[in-house]
Amino acid sequence: MIRVGLTGGIGAGKSTVAKTLVAQGAHHIDADRIAREVVEPGTPGLAALVDAFGPEILDSHGALNRPALAARAFADEEGVKKLNAITHPLIGARTQELTAAAPADAVILHDVPLLVEGNMAPFYDAVIVVHADAESRLHRLVSLRGMDDADARKRIEAQASDAQRRAVADIWLDNSGTPEELAEQALQVWNDRVLPLRENHSRGVAAPLPTAVVDADPAWAVIGTRVVNRLWALLGAGAKRIEHVGPTAEPGTPAPPVIDVAVIVADDAAADEAARLLYAGGFPVIDAEGGVTPARTHGAADPGRPVRIHLRVED
Repeated sequence: MIRVGLTGGIGAGKSTVAKTLVAQGAHHIDADRIAREVVEPGTPGLAALVDAFGPEILDSHGALNRPALAARAFADEEGVKKLNAITHPLIGARTQELTAAAPADAVILHDVPLLVEGNMAPFYDAVIVVHADAESRLHRLVSLRGMDDADARKRIEAQASDAQRRAVADIWLDNSGTPEELAEQALQVWNDRVLPLRENHSRGVAAPLPTAVVDADPAWAVIGTRVVNRLWALLGAGAKRIEHVGPTAEPGTPAPPVIDVAVIVADDAAADEAARLLYAGGFPVIDAEGGVTPARTHGAADPGRPVRIHLRVED
């Protein structure tokens, strides 16, 4: 099973990408749908909200009146904390339940509008960001969804910036064209990136690494940070240090476009556990090439993420 995060600003076109990937066999888990589901009438979630914020948050039919809840919950920081303490565990538990019910070889497509804002990117095998500029999104929200112009602008401004989304995007889909063009991009990602990732992951093999030297790319530093964050999410306290090293960590240095990462652990037992977690997380051991690949060197199952991980015990 692999987990792919899907995000983008409101009106960017996530639904088109989701429909395309689901049609290919992805197992869709919609965070917005879950957030509504866990506070439907009769649920413990709604009862907890009423206890916390009062019966005034219900409409005449006993369902949640979201504007009324927002007026109370977002009035101060304490209200936000109270709201999150009630809803986040319920959303998380339902997400885990749906994930566990998926087939063992599933591609989980986790559709999360606030993936960036929630710092969730490191917990996915890959993150897809659907992008459209703010003016295009505003036009779609107002003309196609019938939203008020001022409200649409506020919602766009309240979300992550394009730069923040680029920082976490393993795959960037440009939705400046037609829905058909966006769907075509999504299909190409499925065939060229997601399916090979799933195949390599299931077989426990790393994707081949490029060897040709290319000019230095400023994006290497961003990718390095993304990989380091992913490894921290996988290894947690089991690692003492995780660092982007090697030629791609040196600004201006031509090199093969491979992100080398040093993972330093305390002892051999910690190294064995880290190796197990890396394997399970899509970073299998690289097979020795002519007997020269050092032991405990891992690569990435993702063909679009050329990574070489040097797992070492601290001296």
